[in-house]
Amino acid sequence: MTQRPATWLLKTEPSEFSYADLEKAGKARWDGVANPVALANLRAMNKGDRVVIYHTGKERKVVGLAQVVAAGDPPEVAPTGRLENPVPLQAIKEHELFATSPLVTIGRLSVVPLDEKQWKALLALSRAKI
Repeated sequence: MTQRPATWLLKTEPSEFSYADLEKAGKARWDGVANPVALANLRAMNKGDRVVIYHTGKERKVVGLAQVVAAGDPPEVAPTGRLENPVPLQAIKEHELFATSPLVTIGRLSVVPLDEKQWKALLALSRAKI
């Protein structure tokens, strides 16, 4: 039985490094993380894991998808596509599956694990044109 890849949400300030920047670069080392919990999450990433890219600051929304292409400290991620529609933080906060997620409960955490149901919920929210 093959194990599903883990799913992670990575936060980035779009004025410093946006999803468009990741698309333009083709891949990027995810560095600059200082929080010990976020660093532990980065170190837990494996090649093939799925990634959701979240823009912080004024945007505060999930905008794109990526994949871990090289594990390590820091890992390297490559874009796999924009969401059909960005998912705003408010919609995430209102969804019951995220009530206990560090994305909602620890707002400053820049690397957040997501479970399979949360992954599917984000994709569904993107299709819903919120």
